[in-house]
Amino acid sequence: MNIESIENFLDKDNFEDIEKIFFSYPNYFPWYLGPGKSFEGDGHLQFVHLFFSKNKINSPDFTKLDPILKILKPKSLIKIKANLLSKTDKIIEHPYHIDCKDCKTAIFYINTNNGFTRFKNGETINSEKNKLIKFNSNLEHGGSTCTDTNVRIVINFNYE
Repeated sequence: MNIESIENFLDKDNFEDIEKIFFSYPNYFPWYLGPGKSFEGDGHLQFVHLFFSKNKINSPDFTKLDPILKILKPKSLIKIKANLLSKTDKIIEHPYHIDCKDCKTAIFYINTNNGFTRFKNGETINSEKNKLIKFNSNLEHGGSTCTDTNVRIVINFNYE
């Protein structure tokens, strides 16, 4: 199973428009406390924003993801969710998991930090803003916190 990594995924203007969703003050972005990081009840917390799930749009900001979706060209969407992890004193790695079975997964990194995505096969992808990785959803992976910025933000896309 290949992991495709694309740096500078979006042009500068499109990336900055998406980045502003999360970092434009005083316009605060709505985050919700999730029941776990890798799976419900795993003992880790993260903030989430559900853009799309259960065949419906769940966010007024959904259309701001159009530049990403135009490049990914999904046949259908399963789930799109942004994840925010706050800074920790030391890097905390989260358990391996799969987001959804038998589809495609893409992770879009909103900010650069010393956090990462690690795959069960040993491959590690560093968090770098405007990078997107694509892989088969059955490939187990886990994220981490960061220690060098206040937050680590990614958007997960599950699609066919």
